[in-house]
Amino acid sequence: MRDLRTVVAGIKGTVRFHAPLREYTSFKIGGPADVLVEPADVEDVCQLAKQAAAAKVPIFVIGGTNLLVRDKGIRGVVVSLSRLRAIEDEPDHVIYAEGGVGMPTLIGHAIRRSLSGLEWAAGIPGTVAGCVVMNAGTRLGEMRSAVKAVRIVDPLGRIVDCPASEIEFSYRRAKLPKGVVVGVWLQLKPGSRRDIERVVKDYLRYRKDTQPLTLPNAGCVFKNPGKEPAGKLIEAVGLKGARVGDAQVSEKHGNFIVNLGRARAADVIALIQKVRRQVWRRTGIALELELKIVGQV
Repeated sequence: MRDLRTVVAGIKGTVRFHAPLREYTSFKIGGPADVLVEPADVEDVCQLAKQAAAAKVPIFVIGGTNLLVRDKGIRGVVVSLSRLRAIEDEPDHVIYAEGGVGMPTLIGHAIRRSLSGLEWAAGIPGTVAGCVVMNAGTRLGEMRSAVKAVRIVDPLGRIVDCPASEIEFSYRRAKLPKGVVVGVWLQLKPGSRRDIERVVKDYLRYRKDTQPLTLPNAGCVFKNPGKEPAGKLIEAVGLKGARVGDAQVSEKHGNFIVNLGRARAADVIALIQKVRRQVWRRTGIALELELKIVGQV
């Protein structure tokens, strides 16, 4: 604990010891962090990274969506970028957004400026930083199509700007330099505000009709293994509605697991294992996780 107090000394943002992480995830599941820090600005992130490196204490950035935190929580320092919410307009239809900006906020900003290129993200509740790290996407597109450059605070507390050409993007993954993503430059293009709004509204309606948006969840649990979507495979083997405790395979979409109220991470993990076994036995297909599971075992 003495080391952790040294790591967070002088931080201007919020510092909470033994903070329950369920408050910071869309699943509403997760044990405590040894210490949770919400940096006030990028300077705070730099200072925190330097002090953590000196004390040899690990840092984990919590993004909220597509994440399951185990019931014993996360050791070391957990960082939430929720206070890094600045958005700046730059020339040539470029927007700079800090890492904690929510995608709904960013899409609204782009719409007001008649800028197209983010419609695919309608309904994604995550942050800009999280969407870059996992190369978030939908059937309409993915993050890499808009990224121009990424600003990172490296493990020694230095600011590094990385152009998109140096980032290896793949399905639900971006290979980035080590560190904390604190900002992203997005290259958008001019469009008709009416047309952009129409696409966004249509896709929001589609998501509402096909996904369990009213219950805590972490988005798609499995990567689509090929032509047949994971959700269809899960439905075909009869697992829609399957439960372990308060964790349930959504009755609306087979590739979502929802928290009915008091689900634990152990329940979700057991349900994931059940789904994988059943799909493998019935189809010979090994489902790969899109969901990231973190924390102490």
